[in-house]
Amino acid sequence: MKIPLREIKQSGNLELLAKQLVEGFITGLHKSPYHGFSVEFAEHRLYNVGQSTRHIDWKVFARTDRLYTKQYEEETNLRCQIVIDCSSSMRYPAETQAKLTFSVYCAAALSYLLQKQRDAVGVCLFSDRIDELTPVKSTGSHLDKVYRLLDKVLKQGASTSRNTRVADVLHEIAEKTPRRSLVIIFSDMFDGAGETQEEIFKALQHLKHNKHEVLLFHVSDHETELGFNFEERPYEFVDLENGERIKLNPIEIKEPYMAALSEFHRTLKLRCNQLRIDFVSANAREDYFLVLQQYLIKRGKMR
Repeated sequence: MKIPLREIKQSGNLELLAKQLVEGFITGLHKSPYHGFSVEFAEHRLYNVGQSTRHIDWKVFARTDRLYTKQYEEETNLRCQIVIDCSSSMRYPAETQAKLTFSVYCAAALSYLLQKQRDAVGVCLFSDRIDELTPVKSTGSHLDKVYRLLDKVLKQGASTSRNTRVADVLHEIAEKTPRRSLVIIFSDMFDGAGETQEEIFKALQHLKHNKHEVLLFHVSDHETELGFNFEERPYEFVDLENGERIKLNPIEIKEPYMAALSEFHRTLKLRCNQLRIDFVSANAREDYFLVLQQYLIKRGKMR
């Protein structure tokens, strides 16, 4: 019997929620959109008579007039590191913590989907430093550990202000992930520690340089953070990461704010495209599974 998602959310059972979200999607998925990603080319070897011609590199033959076969590493399954920004800005809006909740639910669903495909998954939680970094494994017991860790993130609340150091953390992840992997990042990419956009782009480039495939879910509240849609009356705005407060009428700053945010969003998307990083602008108010489903279907058609 299928339990309504609303009831599962109220029960707080993250594992059951992930299973309910993903089972229907897996049933209709004829092949994994990531299948074979980590079958890595290793080297060329001279073709020997009697070998299968399946792996002959015909492009090399056209250049050299000699037959070479492609040799591959034996690994056939995907390794995935899911990276979640847990800084204070991700707990916006404070009443719902929608951005962090969206990210955690997506991570739970992806972890279940990957483990179902016998792929290996790990989770990294960060703010101004790496707070948690699990191994990358495909076992059921490891998946249970991932669920407990994600559930803890949602339940611990915003007790203290926590800044973000996106660039430093991504550089560290690049160094701590020695084997080629899919790195999925959930973050608003708002840095509270003075890092520049250029430093963040260099960190993303570091991941790509290390042969990782990168997917960035840029998580924001589109209504208020991107659209800056507030009533025309005085508000007190609070910086969740440094506690700074300012009182003003939103209409007074809407135009310059929108111009700055639009440029930030445009540049982020452009640089991701240049680095061949999949970029998903994710609205924290939308149904997280629909966002995931649309992306996975799109990716499946691209492969």
